[in-house]
Amino acid sequence: MELSKTFMEERNKSYKNIMTDQGVKLRVNRSIQVEGAFGVLKNDYDFNRFLTRGKNNVKTEFLLLYLGYNLNKLHAKIQNDRLGKHLHPIKESA
Repeated sequence: MELSKTFMEERNKSYKNIMTDQGVKLRVNRSIQVEGAFGVLKNDYDFNRFLTRGKNNVKTEFLLLYLGYNLNKLHAKIQNDRLGKHLHPIKESA
């Protein structure tokens, strides 16, 4: 098995970045925000299955779906004056 030298360098650089104090805080904040989006798409948007067939058509449909989701989120943030603020406060690392 062979690994690229540049890949290993970039991997180490990335690892160092995520292990800094700021990187740990950002990872803790992000880990609680991701899965809710899929629940919203399924329950609130009544998304059960793709209406099209074929890889490109499904990609396009999904692009439109999450574009609408993100626009809806942006609209809500603008209405509630929450632009530039985190959903949850950044937690301090242990």
